[in-house]
Amino acid sequence: MKRTLCAFLFVSAALCFNNVTAAAVLSPAQGEGKAATRAPEIKYERYKLANGLEVLLHEDHKLPIVAVDIWYHVGPVKERAGRTGFAHLFEHMMFEGSKHVGEKAHFKYLESAGATDINGTTDFDRTNYFETVPANQLELALWLESDRMGFLLDTLDRAKLTNQRDVVRNERRQGEGAPYGIVDEEVFHQLFPKTHPYYADVIGSHADVEAARLMDVREFFTEYYAPNNATMAIAGDYDPATIKGLLEKYFGPIPHGPAVAPTTVVTPSITSERRITVTDTVQLPKVDLAWLSPSAFTPGDAEANLAGNILGTGKSSRMYRELVYKQQIAQSVTCYQTSLSLRSVFECELVAKPNVPPEKLEAEAEKIVDGFSQSGPTAAEVEWSRNKVETQLISGLERLGGFGGVADVLDRYNQYTGDPGYLPKDLARYDAATPASVQKFAQATLGKSQRVVVFGIPGKKLLNDVPRSPDDTDATVKINPEHTAEFEKEQAWRATAPKPGPERALVLPKPAVFTLGNGLTVYLVERHELPIVSAQLVMLAGSGANPGDRPGLAGLTAAMLTEGTAKRSANDMANQAAMLGTDLTADSNSDTAQLNISLLSWHLRSGLELMADSAEHAAFPAADLDRIRANRLTSILQEEDDPIQLALRAGTRSLFGGSSPYGYDALGTADSLHTITRDEVANFHTGHYGPKASLLELTGDVTPAEARKMAEAVFGSWSAAGGSTAIPPVPPTPQRKIVLVDKPGSPQTALLTFGVGMERKSPDYPAATVMNTMLGGLFSSRINMNLREEHGYTYGALSFFWFYRGTGPFVSGALVRQDVTAPAAEQLFKELDGIRTRPLTDAELRMAKDNIIRSLPGNFESARGVNGQLSDLWTFGLPLEYYTRLPAQIEGVTSADAQAAAAKYVRPENLLVIAVGDKSKIETGLKDLKLGPVETWSEGLVAGAGSK
Repeated sequence: MKRTLCAFLFVSAALCFNNVTAAAVLSPAQGEGKAATRAPEIKYERYKLANGLEVLLHEDHKLPIVAVDIWYHVGPVKERAGRTGFAHLFEHMMFEGSKHVGEKAHFKYLESAGATDINGTTDFDRTNYFETVPANQLELALWLESDRMGFLLDTLDRAKLTNQRDVVRNERRQGEGAPYGIVDEEVFHQLFPKTHPYYADVIGSHADVEAARLMDVREFFTEYYAPNNATMAIAGDYDPATIKGLLEKYFGPIPHGPAVAPTTVVTPSITSERRITVTDTVQLPKVDLAWLSPSAFTPGDAEANLAGNILGTGKSSRMYRELVYKQQIAQSVTCYQTSLSLRSVFECELVAKPNVPPEKLEAEAEKIVDGFSQSGPTAAEVEWSRNKVETQLISGLERLGGFGGVADVLDRYNQYTGDPGYLPKDLARYDAATPASVQKFAQATLGKSQRVVVFGIPGKKLLNDVPRSPDDTDATVKINPEHTAEFEKEQAWRATAPKPGPERALVLPKPAVFTLGNGLTVYLVERHELPIVSAQLVMLAGSGANPGDRPGLAGLTAAMLTEGTAKRSANDMANQAAMLGTDLTADSNSDTAQLNISLLSWHLRSGLELMADSAEHAAFPAADLDRIRANRLTSILQEEDDPIQLALRAGTRSLFGGSSPYGYDALGTADSLHTITRDEVANFHTGHYGPKASLLELTGDVTPAEARKMAEAVFGSWSAAGGSTAIPPVPPTPQRKIVLVDKPGSPQTALLTFGVGMERKSPDYPAATVMNTMLGGLFSSRINMNLREEHGYTYGALSFFWFYRGTGPFVSGALVRQDVTAPAAEQLFKELDGIRTRPLTDAELRMAKDNIIRSLPGNFESARGVNGQLSDLWTFGLPLEYYTRLPAQIEGVTSADAQAAAAKYVRPENLLVIAVGDKSKIETGLKDLKLGPVETWSEGLVAGAGSK
């Protein structure tokens, strides 16, 4: 269960001390082999300002971008009973605008600068704020972060608090409405006593969040949001000669805050099994097994991570092999360690197959856990689990910012170990693990008397929502200035935002391209900073190639690629990939099927051999086909639990109709899946999988000579004649109507509109992209600022063009509070109408252009990111120089061009409104809007065929 919550679904030498410099991240010398790269080091410098702010610096000039990541050492671990959710609520408040930046301007500045990975997140032990900016905009990021650290309180008023209470509670409702959301929350309620800071969900309870008052949050800020309780990591393309001076300028004057006392909570052990059953509006039972486990980076923590992999992560794990593959009583299984400071949590989550009681699933899972504790893992299991951890840790260093990027890694190691450069020691923990030490962890931790068992079963969703506070709440609170008048006068220079530095040359990857003798196209992008390669094989074999009466055929075929070949069984493939420290995954979408593998470079040849065998020699064993068919049928059933998935299914079907391949997702329909034969799968593979209609992408630590040699050796004999098919036609233009999908008891409504969009290679793409960026593509967009920031109806709202090889849909909307479904729809259409009648202002036009152009380098940070961007060129028939030319095309768009694109592609009178929610509570309000007929949708019905 993911516990981290996000806000936004995104020196002078005299003042420093404790300088530390570590070795650089280096690839091994030629011929040094694996052992030399098992412990890469991150070059960093650490020092402190006089006010206690800790700074971590890592210099990297690979791309003209810089990541800024501030960790405040506060989370629920510092909360007390009755104030749950305060850390997360304050995370939201930090984006509302500080004294010199202006109200709700934080995102506008960053989005205009082309920042990516803009977000804030709260976990039990910390709250962080991060952004990745173009290198010449680093000073802007420092200005923004320092202003909210030092000058937030004077602008924190009751209107902002009221709005963000609404937003946070919408976020909580989003979690409550998600399948098993309330089931997962109960796990921590059972593991920890009510007075423990880990008892409540990170987001807090409705009652505590709504009870938050202005003086409470101001007190929380004063106590914890001070430079002496924060660490800032900066990683990327900065100037080492000026960075310390900038940090002193912006952060040095901020006063030292009160000392923060260490947390002294003792977590009581569990000595007898605890169990509870929770009802939820889900189709399938779920079993959660959880134990208290060793704290982060203490003895046993690494073994817990390895045990989680071996027991329940991936197709090589014991639970997958026994419960999903062999017995076929589980739809999904996963085990993992959540490493925390006070006590960690080891958890196994199992979702049952239809008609399998949770008691049966629990009993079989218990046998596996008991056998693991009694006999321990094999040496091979420890090895493949260790290899996976190693690959994950090193792969994370591809990115400078965001989750798991270099800046985040430095901060995490610093908080939990006191050593930002702990990575080699971290890898050494796993190298030191043995079958005996992993068994020791299991025997000490995974006992039946030490566990919590939570059943989630189909039934009524019971929620503890509370009313909103009265409108006059906090009306009489008097706000005192945060700083003295003299200090404010000294800092008046902050009122002017810093100007960007000189623009850096925009250098984006352009692949080296070669073609094998059999027609297979190969794209290669070399990157040798890390020993990582990401490989992707893309085939024009997506859902658009399905026969009209066989939705799901392409998706089923793709899913079978990793389920056995002429010489490898499904288990063989999974085990061999695991020993390489990776997974070979197969997926499909509207137009393509893909095989993906990311691995350490010395394993590349072996990984490509697995990939080639999957693509060329898939055997489609009858038993495995039936198993995968059953899994996909169950996945269709599970979509009934997810409002967004239901809305997407209803929207695409209603727009494209039941006869178009684009009217269905990769799963297809239950009726179709039941009737698809093995011969049809084999024939689809023969007809659509072949080198001439495929692309192999390699990005990472491999040379052109190596890439060509491996590609020829591994793929050169592929001789299948499979090719692409005709692109489905443009859907007819619909007339506006409301399509209502009933989901009784849902706390929110998934409110989406669907209209006819555009082709990705349309000449209108630049103008339409600029237009949509300001309509619903940014946090600062018109739709989001209206529905979220002005009205508090939602956690986030958006619009986007969904690109297919043919014409895809244009989608807009949000998950909104159930009681404001109709007003939210009204405001949504206000903005959809407004983008046609109110042209983009000069400021909006500039923001959209700058965001699109300046954020481009961030799309190419990771090898997988590069492959994703370049596969679009091939799939959509765009030239290799496309990304180099795109900035000039975007820059040339005028407000009139954007308005023309809105007139052409945003047609409110031709939008289908999909509303997934509690029909008994939302239907009347939607009818009263008089947007069009209101129809009820169910599986198998398309637009025009619903019941009135």
